[in-house]
Amino acid sequence: MRRSAFIAGLAAWLVITSGTLGGVHESFRGRAEQQPAATMEVKIDNFSFGPTTLTVTAGTTVTWTNRDDIPHTVVSTDGVFKSKVLDTDEKFSYTFSKTGTYPYFCSIHPKMTGEIVVQ
Repeated sequence: MRRSAFIAGLAAWLVITSGTLGGVHESFRGRAEQQPAATMEVKIDNFSFGPTTLTVTAGTTVTWTNRDDIPHTVVSTDGVFKSKVLDTDEKFSYTFSKTGTYPYFCSIHPKMTGEIVVQ
């Protein structure tokens, strides 16, 4: 008997609150449609950045990971970002908030180049 009374009470509560829950659902709808901040990766390996060119949307965080046995850096040619010297398996991240093209290179091995395109 107690269980059926509980179920009846729960059903009544659901009926009563269903109208207000619809409003709550709508208020969260805008948040649900927003995409979470993206994270993309660039691998440093065999004296190269991979991918060489990476296209992302504004707000994306790019993480470079050194998979080489040799230290490398990630340095923007226009001074927007600059990593410390990255040893094997160390990472550097930067969040791109503005659209544009961001060429970069390794300051230890300047022939190593890459580019981030932010749309």
